[in-house]
Amino acid sequence: MASVVTLPLTLTPLATFTKPSAARPSAPVERQLYPAGPSYISHARRALLQLSFAEDDAAAAAARAEADAKRAAEHTGELYPGLGEEAEPDSVLKSDPKEWKKQDHYAILGLGHLRYTATDEQIKVAHRRKVLRHHPDKKADHDDGFFKCIQKAHETLTNAERRRQFDSVDWNINDDVPDPRTVPADKFTDVFAPIFVREGRFSNVQPVAPFGGADASKKEVEAFYDFWYNFDSWRSFEWHDKEVNEGSDSRDDKRFTEKKNKTERTRMKKEDNTRLRELVDSVLAADPRIKRIKEEEKAVRLAKKGGAGGGAGAGGKAKPMSAAEKKKAEEERKKEEERKKEEEKKAAEAGKADREAAKKAKEAARKNLKKWKKAIATTIASSNYFQPAGTAPSAAVIEKQLAELDALVDLAEPEDIKALKEQVDAAGAGDGAKAAIVAKVQALGDKGAGKFAEFA
Repeated sequence: MASVVTLPLTLTPLATFTKPSAARPSAPVERQLYPAGPSYISHARRALLQLSFAEDDAAAAAARAEADAKRAAEHTGELYPGLGEEAEPDSVLKSDPKEWKKQDHYAILGLGHLRYTATDEQIKVAHRRKVLRHHPDKKADHDDGFFKCIQKAHETLTNAERRRQFDSVDWNINDDVPDPRTVPADKFTDVFAPIFVREGRFSNVQPVAPFGGADASKKEVEAFYDFWYNFDSWRSFEWHDKEVNEGSDSRDDKRFTEKKNKTERTRMKKEDNTRLRELVDSVLAADPRIKRIKEEEKAVRLAKKGGAGGGAGAGGKAKPMSAAEKKKAEEERKKEEERKKEEEKKAAEAGKADREAAKKAKEAARKNLKKWKKAIATTIASSNYFQPAGTAPSAAVIEKQLAELDALVDLAEPEDIKALKEQVDAAGAGDGAKAAIVAKVQALGDKGAGKFAEFA
C-alpha cells in the first residue's frame, strides 16, 4: 500500500518577483470583412441558381465525380495505347547483347509494326515501358541480358546517324517486288505505288514524287519517272562494317580494315543503285499508263489529220477515204514512227555517250585521289601536324588527323579533294593549310557532323 511522506520544506516567494499590472485593452478598430470560403460559395450558388440544399448537394456531388473521372483518365490514360507491348517471342527475349548488330532494335522496343515510321516520341515512350517491364530488379535472378538489349536499341534509334545506318539494312522489311509483266493492268498502280513509297524512304529529296493512279496525266507520269531516274539516295551500308580486331593498336590494321569496309560499302551501294534502276526500267516497260497515253496522243493526231483533210459531206459526215488515200496516210504514219524512233535512238546514244564520258572523268578523278591525298598528308606532316613549335605530335594526334583526312576524302567529291590539294599547296605548311582543310570539312555540312575533331 502506498504511503504519504511529508517533507520539511518551506517555499518562499522570489525576491525579484513583482505582480504584473493590468494591461489596458487596445482601442477598437473597424474593419471591412468579405464573405469567402466554401460555405459562402455554396450559399451564393444556391441563391443565384435558386436551388434547395438537396439540389445543391446533388449538383456538387456530380461535379466532384466528373472531376475525379477526368483526373483518373489523365493519370491512367496512355499516350500511345499498346505501344511497346507487342508479343515478345523467344527469339527476341533471348537476344545476345554482345551481338547487338544482329538484333532487331525495333522489335526489342516493341515497335516492329512501325519500324522506320516510328517517331522520336514513340521510341521514347516504348523504351520507358520496356524498361519498367524488364528492369533486372524485377527479376528473381536479376538477369540483365535483355535489359542491355533494350538500352542498346534505345541508344541506336535515338541517334539519327546510327538509326539511318540500321534503317538502310533493316532485314525485317519485305523488299520483294513482283514481276511487272505478270501484274494485271487494273491492279498495276495498287501493287507498285506502295513499293515506291517504301523505296522513297531513302530519298534525300522529300517529298517523293507519287506513283499516281491509273488515270494519271502524262505530266504526272513523266514527273514520276524523271524523279526516279535521278534518284538521290542517302542509303549507306556502314552497319555491315567489320570491327578492328579487339586489342589491336596497330594503325596499319585499322587502316586495312577501314579500306576493306569502304570497298565493301561501295560494292553494296553500286548493287543497290543497279537494283533500283532495273526496278524502274521494268516498271516503265510494263506500265499500262504509258500505253494509254500513247493511244490518246495517237487519237488526237488522227483527229487533227481528219479535220485538216477537209470536208464533210451532206449531213456533216466525213467523206470516206479512197484506197489510195488510205495507203498514203498509212505510209506517212509509218514514216513518222520511223523518224521518231530514229530521234529517240540518237537521243539515247547521245545520252549514253554523255554518261560514259562523265563516268570516265569520274574514274580518272578517283584514280588521282590517292595522289592528292598523299600530297595533303605530306603537307600535314611538314606542318608538324599543326602542333606548337618545339612540340612533338603524339601518336594519337597523328593517327586522328590521318584518319580524319581519310574520312574527308571518302565524304567529299573527287573534284573537291583536287581543289583542296591545290589550296593546301598554295597555302604551304602551317595554319593556312589547316584553315583550308577545316573550311572543306565545314562545307560537308550534315555529312560530316560528329566525324571530325582535329579539323572541326
